[in-house]
Amino acid sequence: MKIVIVGGVAGGMSAATRLRRLMEDAEIVVLEKGPFVSFANCGLPYYVSGEIAERDALLVQTPASLNARFNLDVRPFHEVTKISPEKKTVTVKNEQGIFEETYDKLILSPGAKPLIPQMTGLTKAKNVFSLRNVPDLDQIMHALENKPVKATVIGAGFIGLEMAENLKTRGLEVTVIEKAPHVLPPLDEEMAAFVQNELIKKDIRVITGESAQSFSEEGKKIKLTNGEEVISDLTILSVGVRPENTLAEQAGLATGLGGGILVDEKYQTSQSDIFAVGDAIVVKQSISGEDALISLASPANRQGRQVADVIAGLPRTNRGSIGTAIVRVFDLAAAATGLSERTVKQLGLNYQVVHVSGKDHASYYPGASELTLKLIFDPKKGTIFGAQGVGANGVDKRIDILATAIKGDLTIFDLPELEFTYAPPFGSAKDSVNMLGYAAINLAEGISESIQWYQLKEEQQKRQLLDVRNPKELANGRFPDAINIPLNQLRERISELDPTQDYLVSCHSGLRSYIAERLLKQHGFNVKNLDGAFALYKTVRPEELIYE
Repeated sequence: MKIVIVGGVAGGMSAATRLRRLMEDAEIVVLEKGPFVSFANCGLPYYVSGEIAERDALLVQTPASLNARFNLDVRPFHEVTKISPEKKTVTVKNEQGIFEETYDKLILSPGAKPLIPQMTGLTKAKNVFSLRNVPDLDQIMHALENKPVKATVIGAGFIGLEMAENLKTRGLEVTVIEKAPHVLPPLDEEMAAFVQNELIKKDIRVITGESAQSFSEEGKKIKLTNGEEVISDLTILSVGVRPENTLAEQAGLATGLGGGILVDEKYQTSQSDIFAVGDAIVVKQSISGEDALISLASPANRQGRQVADVIAGLPRTNRGSIGTAIVRVFDLAAAATGLSERTVKQLGLNYQVVHVSGKDHASYYPGASELTLKLIFDPKKGTIFGAQGVGANGVDKRIDILATAIKGDLTIFDLPELEFTYAPPFGSAKDSVNMLGYAAINLAEGISESIQWYQLKEEQQKRQLLDVRNPKELANGRFPDAINIPLNQLRERISELDPTQDYLVSCHSGLRSYIAERLLKQHGFNVKNLDGAFALYKTVRPEELIYE
C-alpha cells in the first residue's frame, strides 16, 4: 500500500511514524511545502527572547533521521498544488518542476494559516509579521536585528500573550491590542483579569475593546477603531487562525465550520480514500456535541496516530476534543479546559459556577503561592462543563486533573473522592480540586447559595452585604455600603442583624463567608454567599471598591 501524507509537524508526522510501526511494508511518502517537516511550533516564541537559546533545538527531526529510523520518504520543499481523487494522484511542485504522485490512501495534514484581516496599509507594511513556523520566526529575528524599540502585538490569545512576554523579556516596549473586552478571550472575564493585571504589572500596555483599523508609514503607525494611533517598530499579528483548506476545496471535499474539512469518526473525508487530521479539520466539542475548530498540538498528535491505526485496520474512533490549553504570562499561568461560562450560557445549559482559592502546596511549607480555580457544572446531574485556573504554580496539575475528570465522565460528586499524592512540598491534604467538589456539591444540594461577582450590584439592591473579614483586612479595600462583623464575633453579635433583612456575605476568598452563611441560615436568616468574595471582585472590578 502507498500512503501519501500532505503536511508534517504534529498530525502528519505522528501518522507517518505510527503507520511505519504498524505497516513495515507500506510505502509512506510525506510531502511538506516548507523546509521543515518536524519542528516545535509551540516553542517558537521562546526563541525570540532567548529562553530557548539554540534554533536547532526547535527542529525535532530531519528527513534523514526519519528515513534512518522509520524508512520514511520525507520530502521538504514539495508543495502539493492539486488533488485528483478520480485518478488517486496529487500534483506536486518542487525546485525541479511539477510532477504527479500516486496514492492508495491520502492523509491531509495541512494545518491552519494565520488569519490576516483586510486593513488599509497592511500590504505596504514592512514591519508586520505573524508566527506559525520557523521561516516566520527567522523573519522576526531578522527584524529584531534592527533594534526596534516599540513592539505591538495585535491579538491577546495564547500565542499573542506568549509573544508579548518574550518581546518584553528581550527589552522592547510592548503594547497589546485585543478586540474582545478582555485579554485571553477563551477564559471568562474574571479569570482573564488576573492575567491582564500581570501584564500591566510587567509594564505592558494593554488596550482591550479596540482593534487595529489601518496601517500607515509602512506599518510604523497603527490606527485603532477609537481613532488612537499607536507607534510600532515591530508588529505581530496574532488574531487567530483558519483551516488551510485550499487543496480540500479544490478537490471537492466537503467543508464545514470556518471552512474546516469535514471528517467522520474514522477521519475519512467525503472521498473514501482521503483522510484529514489536525488544525484543518472540524471536530466535535466532546461536551457540547457542537462542531468546533480546536487548533492545539495535543489533539493533532492524537489524531495523527489514530488515523494511522484506522488505515492499518485497528478499531479507533475520533471522539472529539474538549480544548485543554495553558499559557504562561510572566509569573502567572492561566489554563482552561472544556466550556467557558460564556459558552455554557450561550448554549442555554442549566449551570452553576464556583470559585475556590487555595495554595499550590501546604500553606505552612515555604514558597506556597495563591491558586484560583473556577468550575462550571450542571447542579442537577453534576456534569462538569469546564474549568479554568490561574496562579503562579500548580495550575497545570489541577486543570489536567479536571480535564481528565471531564474525559472520564466524572461528576462534581466524584471530585472529593479523587486521591492525590500529598506531602507538604507538593500539595495539600485537601487539594483545591477536592475543595471544588465540596463547594459544588454544597451548591447542588442547596446547603449553600451563591451569587457571582457580576450579580453583586443587582443583589445589593435587595440584600444587605455583610463583610466578615477582620478590620485590618479592610485597609486593602472594602465594598461600598457593606457592614462589617468579623466571623469570629458573628455569633455573639448576631443580635445586631435584622432577621427580616436578606443578607449577602463576603470575606476574602469565600471560605469564611460560607461558614457565616451556614451559621446565619441556622439562625433563620435568608443568606447568600458572594462566590470568590472580595479577592475575586477586587481582581476584576477594583475601581468599584473603596480604599482608605
